[in-house]
Amino acid sequence: MLTYAIRRLVLSVPTLLFISFVIFMLLQLAPGDPMAQVPLTVPPEVKQKMREALGVGEPALVQYWKWLVQVFWTEPKVFIDWLTRDSFLLGWLPDTNLYQGELRVISWQTRSPVMDIVLQRIPQTLWVVGLSYVVGVLIALPIGIYSAYRQYSTFDQAGTFVTMVGFSIPPFFTGPLLIVIFSVYLGWFPSIYDTTHVVNDWESFKYQLSQMIMPVMVLALQTTAQLSRYMRASMLDNLNQDYVRTARAKGLSEAVVVMVHVLRNSMIPVITVIALGVPAIFGGAIITENVFKVNGIGQLLITALFANDLPMVMTLTFIFAFLIVMFNLIADILYGLLDPRIRYD
Repeated sequence: MLTYAIRRLVLSVPTLLFISFVIFMLLQLAPGDPMAQVPLTVPPEVKQKMREALGVGEPALVQYWKWLVQVFWTEPKVFIDWLTRDSFLLGWLPDTNLYQGELRVISWQTRSPVMDIVLQRIPQTLWVVGLSYVVGVLIALPIGIYSAYRQYSTFDQAGTFVTMVGFSIPPFFTGPLLIVIFSVYLGWFPSIYDTTHVVNDWESFKYQLSQMIMPVMVLALQTTAQLSRYMRASMLDNLNQDYVRTARAKGLSEAVVVMVHVLRNSMIPVITVIALGVPAIFGGAIITENVFKVNGIGQLLITALFANDLPMVMTLTFIFAFLIVMFNLIADILYGLLDPRIRYD
C-alpha cells in the first residue's frame, strides 16, 4: 500500500503539470489587460514598467515558467515561514510584493499576492462549504442505508421524493427561496453572511450559527440528494449477494449482517463519490456564496473572472485540480482499507 501511494504521488506531479499548462494556455487566449483599470493620465512608459513588474508582456512559455517557480518554490517558502514565524520578517521586503528578492504571484485586480488573499478566504469557505458537506454526508448515508433495507417502504418513497427535489432545484433558486421564507417573512436568520463577525461569547456564537444555517442547508441538500442515491443503489446491489444469505444462515444478527458485512462492501463505490465531491463542492459553492454574500473561495473566483484577473483564476483553478488529484488518491487508498481483497502490487 505504501509503495502504491508513493508511486501515485510521483505520477501526480506530471499530471498536475499538464493540467496547469493546459489551463495557463487557455487563459492566455482570454482577453484582459492588467492596466485596464489604470487611469488614462498615467503615461504609456509607466504602464509598460507596471506590466513588466507583473510579469506581463513576455512570451507565454516564459510567463508559465515564472508562474511555476512562484507557485512551487516561492509561495511554499512564504507559507512555511508564515507557519513557523521563523524568518518571515527577514524574507519579506516591506512595501513590495517580493520575498527574498523573488516576485510572488500577483493579482491584477488588487496588486497584492494571490496566496495571501486565498488564505484570508479559506476560513469562510471551510466554515460554510466544509460544514455543509460534512452535514450532507452524515445525513445521506443513514438515509441511503435504511432506504435500501426498507425498499419500497414509505420511508424509501419519501427519501426518493426529497432526493429528486434536491437534484432538480438549483442553488440559485433554493437560496433566494430560503431568504424570502426565513429572513423576510419569518425573520429567523440573517439574509447576508457577515464575514467580519467574531465569535467571543455565547451570543456571538449563536449569531454565527444562525447566519450559517441557510447556506449550509442549500449546499447540504444537494450533497444529501446525490450521496443517498449512491448509497441506496450500492446497498441494494449487495443485499442480494450470496455472502449475505450465508451470514444470515450462520445465525448472525440482522444488525451485524447489514452494518458490518453489507455496509463495508457498499461503501467502496460511495467512497469515490465522497472523495471526489470534496473539490467539487468547493467549486460548486460559487452560486451559494454569491447569494448569501459569503466571501469564500467560490466568490473570489467569480469576482476574478469578471475582473479578468488571470493570475487569480489560474491559481484557484490549479488549487481545484490539485484537490481532485489528491482526493482521488485518498479514495484509492481507502479502497484497500475497506476491502482486503484489493491489493495494489
